[in-house]
Amino acid sequence: MNAAVILVLSIILLVCGYLFYGKWLAKTWGVDESKTTPSHDMEDGIDYVPAKTPVLMGHHFSSIAGAGPINGPIQAAVFGWVPVFLWIIVGGIFFGAVHDFGALFASIRHKGQSIGEVIADSMGGKSKKLFIVFAYLTLLLVVAAFASIVASTFGVNPEMAEAAANANASTAMISLLFILLAIVFGFAVYRRNAPVGISTVLGIVGIIIIVAIGLNWHPITLSSKVWMIILGFYILVASVTPVWILLQPRDYLSSFLLYFMIVVAFIGIIGAACTGNAGLDIPAFTGFTAANGNGLFAKGTLFPALFITIACGAISGFHSLVSSGTTAKQIDNEKDALPIGYGAMLIECVVAVIALCAVGYVWNTVSATDPEALKSAGLAAPTAVFAKGISQMIGTFVGAESQAVTVAYSMLVLAVSVFCLTSLDTATRLARYMFQEFWLEPGQSAEDATGYKKVLVNPYVATVITVVLGIALGMTGYAKIWPLFGAANQLLAALGLLAVATWLGKIGKKNKMFFIPMAFMLVVTITSLCFTLKTNLSNIMSGTEAGWSIVRFAISALLVVLAIILAVDGVKTLMNQSKESAKA
Repeated sequence: MNAAVILVLSIILLVCGYLFYGKWLAKTWGVDESKTTPSHDMEDGIDYVPAKTPVLMGHHFSSIAGAGPINGPIQAAVFGWVPVFLWIIVGGIFFGAVHDFGALFASIRHKGQSIGEVIADSMGGKSKKLFIVFAYLTLLLVVAAFASIVASTFGVNPEMAEAAANANASTAMISLLFILLAIVFGFAVYRRNAPVGISTVLGIVGIIIIVAIGLNWHPITLSSKVWMIILGFYILVASVTPVWILLQPRDYLSSFLLYFMIVVAFIGIIGAACTGNAGLDIPAFTGFTAANGNGLFAKGTLFPALFITIACGAISGFHSLVSSGTTAKQIDNEKDALPIGYGAMLIECVVAVIALCAVGYVWNTVSATDPEALKSAGLAAPTAVFAKGISQMIGTFVGAESQAVTVAYSMLVLAVSVFCLTSLDTATRLARYMFQEFWLEPGQSAEDATGYKKVLVNPYVATVITVVLGIALGMTGYAKIWPLFGAANQLLAALGLLAVATWLGKIGKKNKMFFIPMAFMLVVTITSLCFTLKTNLSNIMSGTEAGWSIVRFAISALLVVLAIILAVDGVKTLMNQSKESAKA
């Protein structure tokens, strides 16, 4: 199969999905541009701040993307390009985009509060608290993992080779300068009313300058552990600062790195096709079972592994937390919910397809079963596979030894690395929101809290607790339970779909478009967790890593019970709504 054909076909299908299905959803749900949004009704200059549409699009896109749409398709490619491609397209249009758009719209109509508040509105306070506990624990795992990933990307250790040490120091320097650039941009646009267009052009020029500086001057060389502590202080501050000074401008500017990545990849794939070198070596379908011989790819059976492994490129529960956490508090007009909620997810699907094309191009190398062979080829991680595949495609028409190939590879890796930091402090702010909402009754705000709850809903207290727990987990052993994240994240997506479906039913809007995605994701996640229960039970019985196996078994069992309780409550709610509708 030709990579260019896959890419162009996917773009056509995704555009059609937006124009026809997305716009139909907006009309069906009653998106109303005349309604005032929470960013205006509750503007506080910190969390609730109206954002210009392109700026908020940049924030939302950067927050939901990260490395997810690249890692998932590359790891799932072991099943063949056809199942991966179909899940990205079908999942993106009918599952993920509906999920993101629905969560954003529901949150806008609930004072910009989380999906937990949406659940409370239609299913009651008990369901809200169950959801928030689950979402908060998931976010702690995200904070721990991304803090560790960023620290390892920044850290310089004595045993590292000089080239690797320089690369990490450069990434750290560029990231620090990027934060300063974002603060300047936010101050210019929101406090000096500088035109967004001119500021954007200057911001992009600034990105080029700081990249050049970082690549040639990087005097800061600290260990990963030191960076973990520094990152803890950073996210502590970033989570409580006004969104206009860092979150909005930083994510907006960083989105241009992602757009750059997409454009470079598109040029590489189309250019390779023009020279007759865009063929994919990856088989259309490899079978229903993957052995995971080299550790790079997913393992297990196609169902449920494919649908757990490819999350951000098709549907991801983390997106509902972003939609109903930061984005809903900043959206200027309800009409923006369609391009931001539905459209950003489809752009992410394009990134996922590009990742599939990249791994397909270098398939003969990455499908080798020897992990050492992958390391020697620089393909031991999905990000490296992505950058290598696209840069080699560029090499087919500019010359394999061209400096452009090396520059493209470095910039692609850098673009992905930037989003890890973006996801880190976004997840911290989201976790802070969740912690605060847990102590509030349905319909309450922080101002209504009294007694000890008044202390716990304080944003500074909530942030300190979150950061301490997240960084401590990141420095001790998050990797031992990280394999559960995939199922937990997809379970979160199922619960997000359930929440929006029950709320739409309550207000008398059509919600049947949620039923199949919701039921499918529940079955997928419960099946995956049952497999995990079986594996860890066997480990416990055999004495293999018994301590962590017990922890994973307990968490998996807890997630299954939680899913069943919320699913039963949700189905009862939907059935009661159906009966009331029939009577009317």
